[in-house]
Amino acid sequence: MQELLDKIDKQRLPHHIAIIMDGNGRWAEEKGEDRLFGHFHGVESVRDIVEGSAELGIGYLTLYAFSTENWDRPQNEVDGLMALLVDTIRKEVPILNKNNIKLHVIGDMQMLPKFAYEELQEALEMTSHNTGLNLIMALSYSSRWELMNAVKNIGLDVKAGKLDPETIDQNTIQQYLTTSNFPDPELMIRTSGEYRISNFLLYQLAYAELYFTNTRWPDFRKVNLYEAILDFQNRERRFGKTGKQIQQETVVLGE
Repeated sequence: MQELLDKIDKQRLPHHIAIIMDGNGRWAEEKGEDRLFGHFHGVESVRDIVEGSAELGIGYLTLYAFSTENWDRPQNEVDGLMALLVDTIRKEVPILNKNNIKLHVIGDMQMLPKFAYEELQEALEMTSHNTGLNLIMALSYSSRWELMNAVKNIGLDVKAGKLDPETIDQNTIQQYLTTSNFPDPELMIRTSGEYRISNFLLYQLAYAELYFTNTRWPDFRKVNLYEAILDFQNRERRFGKTGKQIQQETVVLGE
């Protein structure tokens, strides 16, 4: 692991990493256990990846923890996930504060059970003074929900005369998203071998580098994070330009 860590260029780290934590249920089923067993062990991966990101100096880490579509899963799994969420928050907040990590949540918080909502609000307040890694939990979140709300709120502000439709541009849309206070992710990681982004940060991932791994989330650890970052650093990010243009700009910046 140390050998991989030494290869990482600390000057070229992605400022924001987003992760779709996939494979908890399948990991558990492969071991003959129920799906909640996988979610329980997935918490260990969250702890390890948050710690690894903070150690590296990553500015923002977004974890896709629960989508709006996940409410349609079997009731016992949803209830278990909510209970696990609250229990995890209670245990982790002191550790977040110790490591100067600030917690954020994006998603339709009103859909959460009252006990989970109140626990989250308390955790957000207790970590609000921290200035290190920004840990963003996507809970009861979907990108289509987010975009629908952004369009609705833009429309309401236009109707109220607060916004001139002629002035609407990309920056306007950005300001109405739940992620308005965060930079767009530069690296998106999805575990468990699925090659899709599942309604996650559709607008924000426009220019992100996508990294897919067959590793199930409960098995994903710092070494896997390092591999993803090294892969990211070996790519040429062109943003619609040619490779030659990027090389010329790099030369100019280096002068």
